[in-house]
Amino acid sequence: MVKEAPSSSISPPEGRGRLLLVDDDASMCEMLEVDLRARGYRVDWCTTVAEALPLTTRGERYDAVITDLNLRGASGLDLTRDVISRDPTLPVIVITAFGSVESAVQAIRLGAYDFITKPFEFDALALTVERAVAHRALKNEVDLLRREVATHPPRFGALLGESAPMVELFKLLHRVADTSTTVLVTGESGVGKELVARALHDQSRRSKAPFVAINCGALPENLLESELFGHVKGAFTDARSDRSGVFREANGGTLFLDEVGELPLSLQPKLLRVLQERMVRPLGADREVPIDVRIVCATNVDLVEAVERGRFREDLYYRLDVVHLDVPPLRTRGTDVLLLAQAFLSRLAEREGRPVARLSAEVAERFLAYDWPGNVRELLNSLERVTALSTGPTIMVSDLPDRIRERPMTSVEPDPTEPSTMLPLAEMERRYILKVLKALKHNKRRAAEVLGLDRSTLYRKLQSFDRTTPPEPG
Repeated sequence: MVKEAPSSSISPPEGRGRLLLVDDDASMCEMLEVDLRARGYRVDWCTTVAEALPLTTRGERYDAVITDLNLRGASGLDLTRDVISRDPTLPVIVITAFGSVESAVQAIRLGAYDFITKPFEFDALALTVERAVAHRALKNEVDLLRREVATHPPRFGALLGESAPMVELFKLLHRVADTSTTVLVTGESGVGKELVARALHDQSRRSKAPFVAINCGALPENLLESELFGHVKGAFTDARSDRSGVFREANGGTLFLDEVGELPLSLQPKLLRVLQERMVRPLGADREVPIDVRIVCATNVDLVEAVERGRFREDLYYRLDVVHLDVPPLRTRGTDVLLLAQAFLSRLAEREGRPVARLSAEVAERFLAYDWPGNVRELLNSLERVTALSTGPTIMVSDLPDRIRERPMTSVEPDPTEPSTMLPLAEMERRYILKVLKALKHNKRRAAEVLGLDRSTLYRKLQSFDRTTPPEPG
């Protein structure tokens, strides 16, 4: 007998996913159905593996399967093996009694997402279900983003992104690209301000003319003046020949002044005059030369504060800040980090002449949880390291740099607005120890090191959990 989720009757607070529940105790199925439907899930249930298998093969889309381990006829292990063999992304949660935890560990090895021991709290099961459904959604998101990168990625020039902040940025870029308006690009270090400048140039009518970039904070003042405005032979001791300067080198195209907030105060009036008059006078020259160049500037310095402190001219600031584009940091861009990661992996694979690596769902979770203080530049550098050192087709958590791999996952922290995520401290400790042990393939010596416990303390805790573990690898 198969009990399918009704289409009306109770209206869940939100469609959170569809679940298949398998337990030979019909009354347990009914109680779980009521609880899970109240939490926003659609629930189908049945009492045997024979009834469950057709449901998972006839095209029904489930987000998770919950099965008891001990069933009449075929067992929950048989169902787990069959489901995982056909759809490795479909999470299976196994319910087991304390006395058969070893069988539950076997289910984990077959590919089950997690197990719950009887007796259990409904809130504990609901939390595991929520994470399992999110895990499946994340795997599907990674696959979708991989296909998007390969077909029609959301982009503006070389910029990628589908998050709300990037969509707004793309709208502004489209409006301002094919103009000669001066643009000020701001944002944290590593967000891709030069990419924005290049994208503006490439999408404009100036795209066939030069794009020239100079870092205003990278040169001493005397060299910077010559680099910007040029000089004539004999203008100073080392001026052995004429130099055109970047304004004339970029004539007809785009000049990108990076770190413009570092421009010395003594050169700011000269830059202001160039912007006002569209004329440049090289050092030592007796006449000005007309220029036709679009100016794009970038800074991670707060220019308003610099003006208030007298470190930047107010009139120059207003000349530069005609159109202001603020590039969002990577930590605010949601799943853009996965889209960018897949694009970078494709690019790195092409460069190295090797197959494109895949992100595991666990790595995707780490990427989404990490703050990325170095922004897109840090992501690219991390993936270059991973590509150079990894040996398999899938990037695993163990391949990641320590700062990303060892960052505590925010998902283990209870949500203060959601009481169902609040567990006793002992239960949180138990879950975390068992997850570490599972991640380390039951190597208790390594688990004790990671957890900061001595081995005897870890053994006592495991005994208190009433859990038998396989022998420690030699």
